[in-house]
Amino acid sequence: MTLPAEDPRQKRREAKIADIVDAAWSLAQRDGLGAISLRDLAAAVGLRQPSLYVYFGSKLALYDAMFADGYHQLLRYLDDRDYAGDPRDALVDFVRDLLLFSSANAVRHQMLFQRTLPGFEPSPEAYAPSLEFSRRAIALCAEVGITAAADIDLFSALMNGMAHQQVANDPGGHRWADHAERAVDMLLTVARQPTRNTHKPKPKP
Repeated sequence: MTLPAEDPRQKRREAKIADIVDAAWSLAQRDGLGAISLRDLAAAVGLRQPSLYVYFGSKLALYDAMFADGYHQLLRYLDDRDYAGDPRDALVDFVRDLLLFSSANAVRHQMLFQRTLPGFEPSPEAYAPSLEFSRRAIALCAEVGITAAADIDLFSALMNGMAHQQVANDPGGHRWADHAERAVDMLLTVARQPTRNTHKPKPKP
């Protein structure tokens, strides 16, 4: 069966969008995520500012594309790594890799894991790769017996909290990434304990 030929105009448009998103990341590194200038962005990709709206109708639409692109970067990064073998070691490696990924690019970390842009909510299409990331994380947790919703919440909070600390206090480094093994072991210790009711009974009147 002969496949239909790709529309060269669509290919050029997609390539231009990719160029714009790449330039937006560079400007965000220079000026901050919330301070991207559409005028500077247009100039960086050889467009006049009004022409930029042919590709993105608003700055929020640009952020939407950056959000999706950031998660696609993360998924490709994880695809290049091997999480087979011992489940506990795989989870340690996953956490360490995520912290190093965040450490490598603070602006990208802010886009993916912090709500720093007022009014921005990712579209369902942009949010889809983040759900795939969550699915992979939950699957690795399940391999070590972390399945309860409360324990998954704790894992998410621990992972994100350590990533925030890494980016805020040692960007580009590995200080918190080096604690990945201890963090996972602490979580496993808690998750494997029998559930206890910590609420004290109310005194009778």
